[in-house]
Amino acid sequence: MSPTSTSALATLLAVALASGCGSRPEQQSAPTAPAATAITVATVQQQSVNRVLRVTGTLMAAEEAEVAAETSGRVTSTPVERGSRVAEGTPLITLVQIEAQAGAADAEANVAQLEARLAIAPGEPFDIEKVPEVASAKASRDLAEADFARIRSLLDQKVVSQAEFDQRRTQVDASSNQYRAARNAAQQQYRMLEGARARASLATKSLADTIVRSPFAGLVVERKVSIGDFVIRGTKVATVVKVAPLRVELTVPEQSAGLVRSGERVRLQVDAFPGRLFEGEVRFVSPAFRADQRALTVEAVVPNTDDALKPGMFVSAEITLPATDPSLVVPAEAIRAVAGISHVFVVRGDKVEQRMITPGVTLGPLTEVLMGLSAGESVATSGIDRLADGAAIRVEQRASAASGTPAPGHLTTK
Repeated sequence: MSPTSTSALATLLAVALASGCGSRPEQQSAPTAPAATAITVATVQQQSVNRVLRVTGTLMAAEEAEVAAETSGRVTSTPVERGSRVAEGTPLITLVQIEAQAGAADAEANVAQLEARLAIAPGEPFDIEKVPEVASAKASRDLAEADFARIRSLLDQKVVSQAEFDQRRTQVDASSNQYRAARNAAQQQYRMLEGARARASLATKSLADTIVRSPFAGLVVERKVSIGDFVIRGTKVATVVKVAPLRVELTVPEQSAGLVRSGERVRLQVDAFPGRLFEGEVRFVSPAFRADQRALTVEAVVPNTDDALKPGMFVSAEITLPATDPSLVVPAEAIRAVAGISHVFVVRGDKVEQRMITPGVTLGPLTEVLMGLSAGESVATSGIDRLADGAAIRVEQRASAASGTPAPGHLTTK
């Protein structure tokens, strides 16, 4: 190394030593603590939860009848068409009535004749003593008995002979026999009247059967005959359905079968009316499972006053289940989900603790918590995006988790 280089290196060393020994480094400032995050908190509270079971099903008519003719004849009129609204008893078709009218008139005339013979006034019960033949025979018997009583007293006084006495006694016996015969004849005629009345009823029914009527109020789905067709007894002439109310047959999975009871409320939705809810009530719960589906059939009744719903529609239904034991609830905004994992920030003094939870059903502004929290704990409801486990906080406001009226929750089953 040259003398010049040696001298330069020595100079640099001297400067470095002078810098290290001649002055003290400035003291570094302490790290500044992060500012506390202002948050609002709510208390974890207990509240009863009304759960809802989501199921599917199909609408059915409350009643459906294949209406058939009860007598034979030719169709003379068809006053209804497909889609016609009918009341109970509304004529669907009419058959020729000439023969039935004649038969009914003949039967009624026969009844009237027998009633006149038996002296039966319209609306009055049968009194055998009012029958003319019976009344006449009774009068004759009474007269003969009165004469016989007088003859008997005269015989005791030796005024009449024994022969006349015997003659009057014979007259009494004969009149009594005639009275009994008249009563028997009247009884037979009354039985004939009962038979005539039965035949008149059949004739009247045969006349009524020429008009095929709707068995209940509803809609005509199909009319199967036309004017001029000849039908026989049992021929189906129309299909009528009752659409107010409707029945809905719902399929409840096996694991939820024990939750459904008769009388529980049902809410329905159909694709034809998106956003519209229809109300109903569970009427029947099947006592057995369907082996092919391992499911339970539940039937509900749905009012259909405006005929919006139609039989055969597919429905999505929600069955409101009885309230369970009180559950823990927190405001929905207190829960944060990351990668499918839900957590909340629990207040611990002036800091927060991040805690994983298992959420349950949504209750309007509240959410049920199944696991991870205890009643009375406080959770952050604002600023949670800026919080981390152990972060310092400053509570600005406290609110009740159960404020407001929550909507029913949903227990979804598939």
